[in-house]
Amino acid sequence: MVFTIPEGLHSDLNPLAWIVGTWRGKGRGEYPGIEPFEYAHEVVFNHDGRPFMNYYSRSWIIDSDGEILRPGGSEAGFWRVKPNNVLEVVISHSTGISEGWVGQFDGPKIQLVMDQGYSAPTAKIVTAGVRLYGLVAGERFFAYDMAAEGQELQAHIWSTLERQSEQVVL
Repeated sequence: MVFTIPEGLHSDLNPLAWIVGTWRGKGRGEYPGIEPFEYAHEVVFNHDGRPFMNYYSRSWIIDSDGEILRPGGSEAGFWRVKPNNVLEVVISHSTGISEGWVGQFDGPKIQLVMDQGYSAPTAKIVTAGVRLYGLVAGERFFAYDMAAEGQELQAHIWSTLERQSEQVVL
């Protein structure tokens, strides 16, 4: 996929330029104790010229026809590129969970592992997580494996998203 380095993007973020923009698509989810579900997913990666990316994700639970049934999860955070292709990411969820993630990027492939988490007193306890982001045939793939509430690490949600816009600058 051909893309350009967004204007004003901090040079530290150039290796992640492929992910900047708005992405939309659909995904599926499952986990012990909940019914499998489908969801519509929108993700925005943007920047303001400083050496981090802003991240926002929101979703809606949908039926088999793609009709929205209700709002799903949302999360926001910041992505920082460090030497040796290392990423440091912080994410806060609408459900009362905040997490620190550390990982690596290699071209259009990003793998993150949860480093530390915080759960508000009424939120579920997430003890481990792995996130995978990639660019496959021009679409952004995402998968999130999670260990929560006494369950072992396992697949939770995954989606495939198409680029809607190339650049969002704040």
